[in-house]
Amino acid sequence: MCPHEPACPHADAKDREAARTIATHPEQGWSLLCNGVVLFEDTGELLPDGGVIAPHRPTDMAVNAA
Repeated sequence: MCPHEPACPHADAKDREAARTIATHPEQGWSLLCNGVVLFEDTGELLPDGGVIAPHRPTDMAVNAA
């Protein structure tokens, strides 16, 4: 449960990366967000339910939108 006001985005939300960082390990290349998402420095994500989001860059999104 997120203790922040306003609450951080849920792990299923499109803006899940906007959640606050609660632990960071730059030497290992990952951070844990308040919503339980593990965010990797290559922009990949591991969701709390075990789901995986492949690395994505803003330029990848522009190509996919075209």
